[in-house]
Amino acid sequence: METTPYILKEFKAFTPQTKVKDVKSLFYETTICHFPIVDNKQLIGLISETDMQGIINDEKEIGDFQYLFKLFFAEINHNLLELIKIFAANETNLIPVINEKKEYVGYYDLIDVLHLYNSTPFLKNEGTILLLEKEQRNYSFSEVCQIVESNNGKVLGLFISEANAAIVKITLKFNSQDVNEIIQSFRRYNYKVLSKHKEDFYIEDLKERSEYLQKYLNI
Repeated sequence: METTPYILKEFKAFTPQTKVKDVKSLFYETTICHFPIVDNKQLIGLISETDMQGIINDEKEIGDFQYLFKLFFAEINHNLLELIKIFAANETNLIPVINEKKEYVGYYDLIDVLHLYNSTPFLKNEGTILLLEKEQRNYSFSEVCQIVESNNGKVLGLFISEANAAIVKITLKFNSQDVNEIIQSFRRYNYKVLSKHKEDFYIEDLKERSEYLQKYLNI
């Protein structure tokens, strides 16, 4: 999915000569938690709102506080998932963007990127979400897709949500008129279904048998 149309230039980047008071003013007027500092078109770092609160002398230039600068960025060709990873890794709501020449070109806002992610079929389209578990050595994405599609379902997306040396947990979203048949097919292929579903007749059957056994034992 194309992300470059979401590059913003609403606020001009700081320079090393920007006064501390002007930096504080931007943070006060916005919800931005980091903002870029650029020198001769080159991104040299970002300053955070938290770090600015510890600077008392408002007339100093932020170039005097380079030890507070952090450096992270997105390249202009980064995809949506790469952007989300950068946002999360740096606990920020703004990412500066650089081009092929390593020049600063603008920034991404977290809200815009989340809206973009929310518009993907994986999130936007209606469907059933299954959380599956299987042994690490035996799982296969192609097998997961085959199970869904052989039961006339359509896969909307899947990803590994958790993994260790023994098992993997797979989050799967799909469309189907017969959710129960797909759930039972996964069990036949030795997948453990971790999520709960009203269409899962297997669970209802176990519940009924348990209730029957309890009545029998109480006789």
